[in-house]
Amino acid sequence: MTIKNMVLLLLAVNLSLQILAQQSATYTSNLVEYQKALSLYNNQQYRAAQSLFGDIKKTADEEVLQSDCAYYVANCAVRLNQQNADQLVEDFVKDYPTSTKRNTAFVDVADYYFTNGKYAYARKWYDKVDENALGRKEREKFYFNNGYTAFTTKQYKDAKKYLSRVENSQEYGSQAKYYIGFMAYEGDDYDKANTYFEQVSDQERYKEKLSYYQADLNFKLGNFDKAIELAKAQLDKSDANEVSELSKIIGESYFNLEKYAEAIPYLTEYKGKKGPRDRTGKWNNTDYYQLGYAYYKQKDYEKAISEFNKIVGGTNAIAQNAYYHLGESYVHLDKKQEALNAFRNASQIDFDLKIQEDAWLNYAKISYEIGNPYQSVPQVLAGYLEKYPETSYKEEIETLLIDSYITSKNYKEALKLLKDKKSFESKVAYQKVAFYRGLELYNEGNFLEAASLFDASLTEQQDLVYTARATFWKAETDYNLTNYDDALIDFKQFQQQTKSSSTPEMENLDYNLAYTYFKLKNYGKATEHFNQFISKKKDDKVRLNDAYLRLGDAHFVSSEYQSAISAYEKAIKLNEIDSDYPAFQKAMSVGYTGQSTKKIKELEQFVSQYPKSKLRDDALYELGNSYVKANETDKAMRAYDQLSSEYSMSSFVPKALLRQGLVYYNGSENERALTKFKKVAADYPNTPEAVQAVSTARLIYIDLGRVNDYAKWVKTLDYVEVTDKELDNATYEAAEKQYLDNNTDKAITQFNGYLNEFPNGLHTLQAHFYVAQLYYKKNLSENAAPHYKYVVEAAQNEFTEEALTRLSQFHLEKKSWNQAMPLLKRLEQEANFPQNVIFAQSNMMKAHYQLENYNDAVLYAEKVLASSKVDNRIKGDAYIIIARSAMKTGNESKAKAAYSKVENVATGETAAEALYYNAYFKNKDGQYEASNNSVQKLAKDFSGYKYYSAKGLVLMAKNFYALNDAFQATYILESVIENFAEFSDVVSEAKTELSKIKAEEAKTNSSIQTED
Repeated sequence: MTIKNMVLLLLAVNLSLQILAQQSATYTSNLVEYQKALSLYNNQQYRAAQSLFGDIKKTADEEVLQSDCAYYVANCAVRLNQQNADQLVEDFVKDYPTSTKRNTAFVDVADYYFTNGKYAYARKWYDKVDENALGRKEREKFYFNNGYTAFTTKQYKDAKKYLSRVENSQEYGSQAKYYIGFMAYEGDDYDKANTYFEQVSDQERYKEKLSYYQADLNFKLGNFDKAIELAKAQLDKSDANEVSELSKIIGESYFNLEKYAEAIPYLTEYKGKKGPRDRTGKWNNTDYYQLGYAYYKQKDYEKAISEFNKIVGGTNAIAQNAYYHLGESYVHLDKKQEALNAFRNASQIDFDLKIQEDAWLNYAKISYEIGNPYQSVPQVLAGYLEKYPETSYKEEIETLLIDSYITSKNYKEALKLLKDKKSFESKVAYQKVAFYRGLELYNEGNFLEAASLFDASLTEQQDLVYTARATFWKAETDYNLTNYDDALIDFKQFQQQTKSSSTPEMENLDYNLAYTYFKLKNYGKATEHFNQFISKKKDDKVRLNDAYLRLGDAHFVSSEYQSAISAYEKAIKLNEIDSDYPAFQKAMSVGYTGQSTKKIKELEQFVSQYPKSKLRDDALYELGNSYVKANETDKAMRAYDQLSSEYSMSSFVPKALLRQGLVYYNGSENERALTKFKKVAADYPNTPEAVQAVSTARLIYIDLGRVNDYAKWVKTLDYVEVTDKELDNATYEAAEKQYLDNNTDKAITQFNGYLNEFPNGLHTLQAHFYVAQLYYKKNLSENAAPHYKYVVEAAQNEFTEEALTRLSQFHLEKKSWNQAMPLLKRLEQEANFPQNVIFAQSNMMKAHYQLENYNDAVLYAEKVLASSKVDNRIKGDAYIIIARSAMKTGNESKAKAAYSKVENVATGETAAEALYYNAYFKNKDGQYEASNNSVQKLAKDFSGYKYYSAKGLVLMAKNFYALNDAFQATYILESVIENFAEFSDVVSEAKTELSKIKAEEAKTNSSIQTED
């Protein structure tokens, strides 16, 4: 070895010795620091210890020392509740898999979490422990702790597994038995629970807890007397919460022993169960049922109802029982509407079939008695018979069913149910129901459908009274459809049928016959029957007045003027209806008797006395004519001028102008005559007056030798075709003959042929009007409308009023309000007949309402009501428009007053609406029971109008909730939602109310499910 190498070797050895010395010093220093850190750990100074262990781990070379430091760093992190504690333990196990502290780490972490009550965390780490590596004592502790953590986290299978291993342990055995017993108790294994509890019952630490459980165990085992004894013994030693639970055990035990009086005070002491979010305890449906039933058995029905009706939304056996007994309780207190709902609910639950059948029976009977807002009473009764065909109550229910078809007044639905029934009783019912349904349609103005129902009623002639009545109303329907010949036949047949019996219709038969003869122009027969009616009816002033008027008219058209005068004078004397018409007709009759001076005097008096009469223009025209006949030409001209000035739209204006022209012509004042004739021809084209004016003007021009002027003037008149005059007349007369002969189809064809050939012919106006009338009679209103439109747009004429009425009616039926309005406005201003004025005003009010012009709607409704000639149906329409408009504009006080008047005069759907608002306003005033009475009446008398039935039910639900009856309120609202889906607005309101009520009731009843 060279010196150089030796030097290098010595240097290396020296360096190695230095390194070993350094390592030894470092190791010794780390052990000292380790002991210091261990001392800090044992003194629970975990943060300082963790920091020192961490520093040692960084410098330590020994793996054992590193692993021990890593163990304590993780252990301190657990005790300091650091976020990464679990990860540090996991890292320790992973980094040092051979460390002797691996199992100890799992046990220590688990025990730490166990001691601090973090059982879910403890359970996680106990699962990692190798129990075979533990000593006997450590293993017992591990079994108990692991079992207890499983118990607290409700993992009872694992809990039983570990706790059963130490149930004989001296240290842990008693606790283990208690928890095993408790798990058996929770799992409804009461015998096992009792066995375990008895093994630890002598230990003080468990005595107090076990007293409640043993009382409850005996209750659940059916040992009710023992349960009562144990629970009563514990009452004075318990806190408020346990007193509540013990009271429940005692009360329910007495309940099961059927000692209801003893049960009540204990059941009422129960405070209910508390949920995680509840400040106070809640009862459930079973709790309410038991207390309610106890009161029921004591015949304390008010208190029974108070408990039963808190059971909201139940569909199980307990709810079915509760609802059935709730129904019985209501019956005892004569609250039948409430009973109806309770029995209906019980009948819809099928847990106990006997209770369901009894509930169905009670529901059906009460429906018959008070009506049913959910479905027609016949449907309810028929539904019961269908579900229980072998019932011992079959005969009784069948009798009620037949009668219900009539009393329910829901004729439309009843007809559907009766349609295929073949029994004698069903045929009798069908005859009556078809009759009443026909009467409903008649009152709604639907004459065609009404006629078909009266015919249907007459196919089942089982009851002679209803056969007669249907015959009468079939005649009335034919009359309204202008089928006067058919009407007369039916009226006469009715007269024969009622000789041996009496019906309400018989009272006015002479009146109806008289009118029918009048329409058939058989004035002799008409006067005969009007006189017979007048001789019998002295109390019906309005109809008597009308009879005198028509009697006068019949005499008038028969040229029996003295008799006409007598009838008109009697009408004037009665003064039930405006006397302008009989006064005018009397003046005309006087004239026809040759008393010209008296006629003039009466016409002058008429013009003065009736300034607003629709006949005043007629009177002025006749007065002018009378002056002409009396050679008082100047007075005649003034009368005609007054007519033209004051009534420019009157159909008498062209007649008056023509008369003036003729007067001038006869007085040889040709130029003045021509002026009048030309005005008629220009302003009133196509009218008969225009034709005559042209004809007379032609004579003047010929007399004046100015034929060329005549020809030039005539060319400006497109409706005058002189060369075709003869053909024009012949074509028109052929069509008119078919019309007069009642050959409807031929007349339509020929009138249309005339209009095609002579669009501006001499008789165009008449042709348009007559063909329109024929189309209308055939119910072809679309075809009739353009012809009526032509008449309406022509100059004022004798057909204008009728055409305005028909055309406006056409647009009204199509709900074309804006097209109908100007026609109705004209009709109101121009009509001569009062009934047409009323027609115009009543429909103007409806049109304005539909167009949301509520103030105008009310204005016209008040015009209608101001007339003395309106019947109750139109009055009802007027009041309903006022009421609806007031509701739309927020004036509920005005609406309330109007609806109360509607009730007095309305029928059908309008009456149903009025009755609904009667209930509505009573609800607003806090009169909840009175409001419910109105809803019940609505259900009984107007069940066919389902929209208002549904709205009434929602109102009833609000009333019941205000009366603290949650069951009724929620049940009714749920029924509305289920049964009236076609009325989305009502269902929406019902859902809102139901949600509010359930949210409120859920605060005290844990059985109620609410939507979050």
